[in-house]
Amino acid sequence: MFVPVLLLLLALCARGGQGEESVKKQSLGHVSVVIVGGTGDLAKKYLWQGFFQLYLNQVNSGSTFSFYAGGQSPPDKATPIFFNIVKAVSCTKDVSEQRCAVVKEQFLRLAQYRQLKTLEDYQDLSKHIEQQVQEEGLTEAGRLFYLSVPAFAYADIADKVNVSCRPASGGWLRVVLEKPFGHDLRSAQVLAAQLGNSLQDEEMYRIDHYLGKQVVSKILPFRVENRKFLDPIWNKHHIERIEIVLKETLDVKGRIPFYDQYGVIRDVIQNHLTEVMALLTMRLPANLSSSEEVLQKKLQIFSSLLPLGKNQAVTGQYQAYKAEVQQELNMTQDHVSITPTFAAVLVHMDAAQYDGIPILLLSGKMLDERVGYARVLFKNDVFCVQDHHSLHCKPKQIVFYFGHGSLQYPAVLVTKNLFKPSVIEGEWKEVTQQADVNVLGLPISDYFVQTPKVQHEAYAELISHIFAGHKNSFISTENLLASWGLWTPLLQSLAGSFPRIYPGGADNGDLLDIRLKGKEISFTSDVVIISPDQIGGASANGFQVMQGKYRNATMVSAWAEELVERLAADIQEAAEAAVLHGGVFHLALSGGATPIALFQRLALHHFSFPWRNTHFWMVDERCVPHTDPESNFYNLHQHLLQHVHVPYYNIHPMPVQLHQRLCVEDDDAARLYQEDISKEVNASRFHFVLLGVGHDGHTASLFPGVKASNQEESLVVLTESPMKPHQRMSLTLSAINRAQKVALLVMGKSKHELITQMSRSKDDPKKWPVTGVRPSDGMLAWYIDYDALLG
Repeated sequence: MFVPVLLLLLALCARGGQGEESVKKQSLGHVSVVIVGGTGDLAKKYLWQGFFQLYLNQVNSGSTFSFYAGGQSPPDKATPIFFNIVKAVSCTKDVSEQRCAVVKEQFLRLAQYRQLKTLEDYQDLSKHIEQQVQEEGLTEAGRLFYLSVPAFAYADIADKVNVSCRPASGGWLRVVLEKPFGHDLRSAQVLAAQLGNSLQDEEMYRIDHYLGKQVVSKILPFRVENRKFLDPIWNKHHIERIEIVLKETLDVKGRIPFYDQYGVIRDVIQNHLTEVMALLTMRLPANLSSSEEVLQKKLQIFSSLLPLGKNQAVTGQYQAYKAEVQQELNMTQDHVSITPTFAAVLVHMDAAQYDGIPILLLSGKMLDERVGYARVLFKNDVFCVQDHHSLHCKPKQIVFYFGHGSLQYPAVLVTKNLFKPSVIEGEWKEVTQQADVNVLGLPISDYFVQTPKVQHEAYAELISHIFAGHKNSFISTENLLASWGLWTPLLQSLAGSFPRIYPGGADNGDLLDIRLKGKEISFTSDVVIISPDQIGGASANGFQVMQGKYRNATMVSAWAEELVERLAADIQEAAEAAVLHGGVFHLALSGGATPIALFQRLALHHFSFPWRNTHFWMVDERCVPHTDPESNFYNLHQHLLQHVHVPYYNIHPMPVQLHQRLCVEDDDAARLYQEDISKEVNASRFHFVLLGVGHDGHTASLFPGVKASNQEESLVVLTESPMKPHQRMSLTLSAINRAQKVALLVMGKSKHELITQMSRSKDDPKKWPVTGVRPSDGMLAWYIDYDALLG
């Protein structure tokens, strides 16, 4: 029989503070809690304890509860298992034994197991809830569904909940989702779309238990409370680097079927550590209690993060992992997994406040200790002449210490040579009596230390937030997709890379030590790497860059990443030669998606490129505003120009918009661009022209069968594309063929048929405009990746 919260126990259970605060924020009434997967490992370890803690805190709030464990098994089999789980819940130390026993007994009477397999099962549950509420004469406040199940089941369960289990009479619905939320951008988009068909974004609570850790949830309040100290130093002039670290001593035994598909970056870095990075670097919201503002400030961070590629990460795998995979996945002895169990990633931001500050995200299994922290290390300009142990000469740092390690408890630590942080009355206190331990190279006595008065488990914290409807500590759809947008290109670039093998624990020594150099990261030590042929598998890394001939011109071919690396090096070589000879380098670039990887390579790795002496010209442009994402100049600016120091007067976008009109012949924009070229470029002869090739053989915006007027006499013309937007502006073959060097970049399997056809075709610029590219007194080189060349 259904039993409401024991109002008779109010005297015994009276509790102020947190419970009373929640009442003010939470509408009263009956709340039904359903854990789908309620007898699983996560529910057993954390969830039922968390919901018992919620019940304990809310028992005198005026709300009533019922709790349901949902599962696939029939009730006669699952009910005994379920009750053994809930009998194991416990009270915190501040609760008396008598009170704990009474509340725990009541909690057990309010909990039951129900089979939730079919739509009918969910319909029956909904009817049951409605009947219970009606019998007790209660008002239904809402229903909370916690999906502690694999992600592939989310969409189906969300649909069943939407169709059959929404509360009537305006009650709220909250559906909690456990990570992983996809394994890359595409899968996350698909999952978000599927869930969006059943649930509204405000009804979904994507849970990252790291955001429930008390120190993590303290980061923003700490920054606000100490704003007068932090505002002057929270920038590139004072911060040396930021480190966000999660080290574990455990292996992955028992989790291999999941872990081998995901690896350390997806499992920990893309979510936990990225969220901590956002909290450390986001602009402070005016109102910390505004979930919408906090989430929007987080979202803004992703637009300022520089792209991540292979040179921004190092990976490793502990030695025993291979055998664990073979055993748990029932693989043969020759099976090799390249899933990383260790990764260190170097992140940089394109923001004035943080420009140049390295942000290191690091996590791994089978390391020397279990510890998690975020450290902000500041520059120290003091040199002690005699006493090198003086506090003034020691590192200046703020450490958000998540727990474990040498300190053993969660804390915020500020070195005494920085400032004494504020201690706001409430849930935190200053630690005055400290054990003799070292934290990140300094004795604990060198720090001001703050810690929670009472330690709370992360899931219990987040469950209380869900009940109160606070979304600050959860992942919105926009933030999720923005995060995957950052991490997916890195994961793709690492897909064929073999991680460094490390023995595990203390035996790792310096094998995983890393070096940060500019915007790149690498291991400090050289080790013997087993080659792909030695372990019986072919790899992209097994092929070197090769040179040959294509259509009687020079051909450079390699896998995509190596090809882009070679092309970028060739462009820099041409730039340095031109600047040495004449003090200036004129570079004309095509649009489209193909050169984006090249732009990113140049921005991230070519710091010695003579940017200040380089003039940027466009090979072609769509007749759209330069702020339109379809604009070729927009892509060039987004992926290259805004990341390097180029004088604005060296940048020459095509003038497709004059007099608030787009490519109107009367505006004579093509002639104006031609005059600019004639004025700035010696003999109108570019040093380097980069072209692409379309599937129909077009290059620049010169299309088959379309003859632009005055192409032979002019350098720049208006053309028509068969695809939208139709109007284009383009350099002519005459302008292209004057160049000292022309590079044709062709990438992707979709171009294989084109490359094959053109290898057999004669020069016919009307049918294949690209065959008209024949520099009169210069060099032509084709850069073709293996996918396009070999299919």
